[in-house]
Amino acid sequence: MSAVRRSPVRGLAPLLIGVALLWLALVVLLPLGMVFAEAFRRGLDGFLDAFSEPDAWSAVRLTLLVAAISVPLNALFGLAAAWCITRYEFRGKALLTTLIDLPFSVSPVISGLVWVLLFGTAGWFAPLLDALGVRVIFTVTGLVLATILVTLPFVARELIPLMQQQGADEELAAVTLGAGPWAIFSRVTLPNVRWALLYGVLLCNARAMGEFGAVSVVSGHIRGLTNTLPLHVEILYNEYDFVGAFATATVLASLALVTLLIKSLLEWRFADELAATRRH
Repeated sequence: MSAVRRSPVRGLAPLLIGVALLWLALVVLLPLGMVFAEAFRRGLDGFLDAFSEPDAWSAVRLTLLVAAISVPLNALFGLAAAWCITRYEFRGKALLTTLIDLPFSVSPVISGLVWVLLFGTAGWFAPLLDALGVRVIFTVTGLVLATILVTLPFVARELIPLMQQQGADEELAAVTLGAGPWAIFSRVTLPNVRWALLYGVLLCNARAMGEFGAVSVVSGHIRGLTNTLPLHVEILYNEYDFVGAFATATVLASLALVTLLIKSLLEWRFADELAATRRH
């Protein structure tokens, strides 16, 4: 009987895991720990002072408002785009897929400048907007548009590979049995993709709350009106209020950690169902 040879790759596993953990500690845990350390450098009172200003709470509310508007819209778009791409053949399909991926490769600053070019005071639609008395740039509307653009791919990119893998057999069977479009979507399609949809929404929400470049271009940095949390952190840091800047940054870090915790809890709670969905 020949001896079983031990794979050299398997022997490297502890080393590779150690290197990965060390790298994560250096680029993720250490900076995150420094944020919280600097936020509490002057104690709890110094930390709480950062939230005594109305501008801080205005930035929190605005961040949540922008996310609450942009994330559901991108969820609806992601579902529609994924369904269209995976269930139909049409001219321009490759172009549509490329356009969905475009925000991944374009700088967020450029994404913000696009809206300035379209709706700014010297933009293409400026005469029409002036005639209607509508303002887009330096308003909440501009922030929402900029956020939608940079977060557009997240939901669609989670759904498209899964829906391509699952195919349309169950939907075709439902059509054969006489089910209508809404019944097919709510009873067949949505249950099969709900986990990918949830992951896409979580990622989209995290990016929406933490977006800086695009919203910085269209916000105008108007305190109490158009400053989201990332912009408020920048203003405090530029004013040398380091404790206030890091204290406000802990809110963003906490929101990101909560998002990660929710994702992990859902994976743990519904692990069997999730695995079955992926196998299917």
